[in-house]
Amino acid sequence: MAVPARETRMLAGVAAAAVALGVTQLLAVVFGPQADARTAVGSMVIDLTPGPVKEWAIATFGMADKLFLSVAVLGVIALVAALTAALETRRVPVGSIAIVLAGAAGCAAVLSRAGATLADIVPTLAGTACGVAVLRLLVSGRFTDQPADDRTDPGRRLSLLALGLLTAGAATGAVGVVLSRLTSSVAADRDAFALPRPDVAAPPVGPAVQPKDVELTSFITDNDEFYRIDTALTVPQLSRGDWQLRIHGMVDREITYRFEDLERFETVEKLVTLTCVSNPVGGDLIGNAAWTGYRVRDLLAEAGVHGDADMVLSTSVDGFTAGTPVEALTGDRDALLAIGMNGEPLPTEHGYPARLVVPGLYGYVSATKWVVDLEVTRFDRAEAYWTKLGWSARGPIKTQSRIDVPRSGAAVAAGPVTFGGVAWAQPRGVRGVEVRIDGPGGTGDWRPADLGAGYSDDTWRLWSFAWQAEPGPHTITVRAIDNSGQVQTAQVAPPVPDGASGWHTVSFTVT
Repeated sequence: MAVPARETRMLAGVAAAAVALGVTQLLAVVFGPQADARTAVGSMVIDLTPGPVKEWAIATFGMADKLFLSVAVLGVIALVAALTAALETRRVPVGSIAIVLAGAAGCAAVLSRAGATLADIVPTLAGTACGVAVLRLLVSGRFTDQPADDRTDPGRRLSLLALGLLTAGAATGAVGVVLSRLTSSVAADRDAFALPRPDVAAPPVGPAVQPKDVELTSFITDNDEFYRIDTALTVPQLSRGDWQLRIHGMVDREITYRFEDLERFETVEKLVTLTCVSNPVGGDLIGNAAWTGYRVRDLLAEAGVHGDADMVLSTSVDGFTAGTPVEALTGDRDALLAIGMNGEPLPTEHGYPARLVVPGLYGYVSATKWVVDLEVTRFDRAEAYWTKLGWSARGPIKTQSRIDVPRSGAAVAAGPVTFGGVAWAQPRGVRGVEVRIDGPGGTGDWRPADLGAGYSDDTWRLWSFAWQAEPGPHTITVRAIDNSGQVQTAQVAPPVPDGASGWHTVSFTVT
């Protein structure tokens, strides 16, 4: 029997990998989310990726970073499968060995997840066996031995079969993904949850917070527009019935709260602006929302925090950790265990059924979603997810500002115009914004911008600036002044290790 051509064997390798992944994904539906090798491998890749590479991915792809990762992983799998299958023969099964090694890695990734059992690797084992069987079948040569009465080109026949198996594998995987989402979804649980009326409601937002005569971002960010940066490749699905919050460590007594236990605490509604540490100067990884929940200090008080504890290590159901200073959770800034966002239950991608919201700290040390564990400890005893990768242990938010109008490279008509943007300095608050315009008609001096009404020190502040535009190229620069009197620094710093800094500058042309 003749060995198929090299190109045909490469196609066979990709088809075998597709079948292996498809079978694994479909069988994982029966065994549950813990058996999802796709998510397990992706999560392992995220965990093993060096911090600077993660920061590059976020800076480059923003909230599409997970899609990029998924496509990249599939691309690597396809490439390895093709290259190793090109060396596959009946006697030297190089491609088959590669599939087995990939299956072993998948099993290891599945078993590394919290709560996984040996049964959870069954789908991966089955998918691996199917992948090897398909590859051995396609390179066996039986499809290249053409009967005398068969005029079909054997190479073409084999290629068509490989394409058919590749399509079937991809379709099987897609069906598995859809079924997995349907069977594990907590959408019905969320829809059935009636958010409690706050005992302490947030003050109403007056119209004066929004400057007039300029199209700026809304003071309150809609849920579907709120940024999402986290390490969860697949959004965790955790119901209220399964949720619990364990508080332990340096406490007088360990406590585990079920969701219904929260009802005895005062419900608080609070507007808080959250900021991602990966937000570049002028970036949009920031949003302002009304959060409903319970004061973390009330929950910790029942456990009795030891006086020498200085950090709370919070853990998500998917294993992510964040280290938050104790004083930020027990002080008067009203850090929340949030269960609602903008008047409705938390969206699943933003932490349903419960997450942390801590004013004044970047999210990597404070905003744990799907939170299930609070360990009271010390910074010299424990490290969180991002601090292990080189970020600073504490993440106070820097005084920053952004220009939204005009956009970079915009053409502006000559005459009276109004520019604008946002500024933030949680929890100090913003008391002033200054703008400098360089170019024809620009003085190059800092001039005060008009501020929208201040809502609270824990939220951003919108600003506007009226100007008589004269033709020519221009740049506009902005800086903020917080309520402590600190002027936003001009020193340029990248997001790593404790947040970006510098003045946001936009170039535009007046015509």
